[in-house]
Amino acid sequence: MNTYNPDFQLVKELSLPNCRELGGMPLAGGKTFKSGLFLRASSPHRLDNEGITKLKEYGIKSVLDLRGEQEILKSGNPFMNDPDVNFYNVRLLNGDPNDTKDATMQFLRTHILGDYYIIIAEEMGNLLVDIMRILLNSDGQLMFHCAHGKDRTGVVAALLYLICGASRENVILNYKMSYPYLKTFIDPYIEKMPDDLKHSLRSDEENMVKFLDYLDEKWDGDPAKLLIANGLTEDEISRLREKCIGD
Repeated sequence: MNTYNPDFQLVKELSLPNCRELGGMPLAGGKTFKSGLFLRASSPHRLDNEGITKLKEYGIKSVLDLRGEQEILKSGNPFMNDPDVNFYNVRLLNGDPNDTKDATMQFLRTHILGDYYIIIAEEMGNLLVDIMRILLNSDGQLMFHCAHGKDRTGVVAALLYLICGASRENVILNYKMSYPYLKTFIDPYIEKMPDDLKHSLRSDEENMVKFLDYLDEKWDGDPAKLLIANGLTEDEISRLREKCIGD
């Protein structure tokens, strides 16, 4: 595998916390994930008009919002009705992560985030298939995001990287960098959280380790098997790899 430093994937000029290019990830066989296809980021709802224009000028043609209905109702999305952008919403959380009484947040009082990632795989596999089809069929650059670009976004990025041949070590490294990249933005929110929920705003390595252990144990370490079991075809997997794997 090639040396991997995730810092070079940061896209600072777009003023979106934790905004990263997926391209450049080393893959098996000396290959590299193609650049210019996908960005991962935190929610763009805080962008002003200048920020929205910059995102379009960067080349974003599609936006995939992974947040739930309550989150979108509260904060909106500037691309929902934008005629220049294809907007998609696939909800990988049915509740509201901003409400500490939400069922998912209550679950996280006694579980790590990795346990929730497993719930996504076990109970929302059909939605993961929908997401992969959107990524496969998108034209131009697509940005996918949740609230902080950390958990739901992190699961999607991990699955995509693994399908294309990224190493376990590099997927974990890519995941755990979210908190350092978000630290200035997110620490004030962490300070206000109950002690047993502070971890939910970090990206501790153990979360991705737990998720990858689950993939190893149930799906032989091959997330393509998870996706195929939920309806994605082998041809779609092949075309997704062809789209994403560069020289």
